[in-house]
Amino acid sequence: MTLIFATATVILILVVVLLGIRLRKRSNHLIYIHDKLTSILDKGTYERLLVFDSDPQISQLLKDMNQLLDHVHRAEAGYANQEKEMRNMLSNISHDLKTPLTVVLGYSEALLHSASLTDQERETMTGKIQDKAQEVLRLVHSFFDLAKLESGDTELALTKVNVSELCRLKMLSFYEMLTKLELQVELSIPDSDVFVKGNEEALERVLDNLITNAMKYGAEGKVLGLSLDVSSEQQVTLSIWDRGKGIPEQEHSRVFERMYTLEDSRNRLYQGSGLGLTITKRLVERMGGSIELRSVPYERTVFKVDLPLAR
Repeated sequence: MTLIFATATVILILVVVLLGIRLRKRSNHLIYIHDKLTSILDKGTYERLLVFDSDPQISQLLKDMNQLLDHVHRAEAGYANQEKEMRNMLSNISHDLKTPLTVVLGYSEALLHSASLTDQERETMTGKIQDKAQEVLRLVHSFFDLAKLESGDTELALTKVNVSELCRLKMLSFYEMLTKLELQVELSIPDSDVFVKGNEEALERVLDNLITNAMKYGAEGKVLGLSLDVSSEQQVTLSIWDRGKGIPEQEHSRVFERMYTLEDSRNRLYQGSGLGLTITKRLVERMGGSIELRSVPYERTVFKVDLPLAR
């Protein structure tokens, strides 16, 4: 009896010791987690917590915390990038507004203070003031349109849209400009109607932006193409392409950023707000679609838009 009691006592003592060791180890782990998290947050570093395999529950907790840290760091990086884009956008908008406004002020001052101007000169200056004022208005509208899209204030009513007919009509509306630029047009649109789930006004703007972009930067290739394919039972692919100078591969990831423009777009021939492709991407995404760029200079530069098929 005494032996049994002594054995039980020893076993109990061993259990208590083991529990004490385990609790102390867990306590040390918790202290490490607290100290490490405090250090990461205070210093703003991109470190991770060391995962201990000895305790499955603590190990899972550490893995979950590392995932949370990854999420926080991605959010911070996204916010920093967005803030940088916004600063660049405001800087570029200031530049783009300053140029036409300077012209407007210069001509208006001449009209006010130059009594010797002929009627023809006054008419010419008035026309240039009108053109520059329209340029400023277009830029301001683009800026506010993008702001509304990104804030979610703009509701897009999605309906069944005949995208094949819309593409034909849109290309016809650009006929005069395409002819003036001596661009050959290649169309590949199914004879039967193709319907997508989208917003007709938004789709028109997407087409306007992509066709205008192809004319501005792809005119050297002398070809502008538009194709429409029912790529699956759930998706329609709209492609607008050209054989112009294209976009360098290192720039592909930036083309949809706010205020992104090619280097020569500050030249008068290529003047643009830099918001067109950003607005296009936001509109496509709001319609449940996606857009991508593929470009091989002087061979084929294509913007592909995937949209949900409407049955």
